[in-house]
Amino acid sequence: MNWKAPAMWVEGECWIMGGGYSMPSQFNILQDIVQDVCQGKKFPSAYSPFLTVLHDKHVIGINNAYMIGSWIDVLFFGDGSWYLAHRKNLAKWPGLKVTCTPKFANRKQNKMEGVKYLGKDTKRTKGISGNSKRVSWNGNSGAAAISLAMHFGVKRIFLLGFDMVASKYTHWHGSHNKTYTIHPSRFYPHNCHKRRDSNHPIGITL
Repeated sequence: MNWKAPAMWVEGECWIMGGGYSMPSQFNILQDIVQDVCQGKKFPSAYSPFLTVLHDKHVIGINNAYMIGSWIDVLFFGDGSWYLAHRKNLAKWPGLKVTCTPKFANRKQNKMEGVKYLGKDTKRTKGISGNSKRVSWNGNSGAAAISLAMHFGVKRIFLLGFDMVASKYTHWHGSHNKTYTIHPSRFYPHNCHKRRDSNHPIGITL
């Protein structure tokens, strides 16, 4: 069942937290804590005390970011297999859960498991979708969440942990089963500053 993203953060700012390994260093998180989280010795919530500057901000967490704390407002994911691995924990997580995985495309409302579904914009696969029932996929969940933030009405978006390159450690939470190298051109202005159906700038700062 398709959801229409509401304009709930009009004229505001939001932070999108990706999974890139650079995120902890942006907040001076101790390296031994990062290593313990990556190795599964500590939960990602160990990062939360270092992120207090974000606790009262509008935050969209990508994939495992929801595990850092309930102060994260929105979880966005695009991988159905990732969801199955986190299904039990997400049932207890209180925030807004949004996806674009086709796994939820044709479900009835009572089968959505508390997840809101936005389809992938097939007419605007790169950049930012102007359709509040769609996101531009851009090949990954982090970039797709930029469309969601715009639908929420924000005027300024901060990207955290968008490394766009594979290294020895690809994620601050340990490895997924798959890793990707994302070309920075997906975030260039010619992809992200205009709506699909207009020649006018969309009015956000990224």
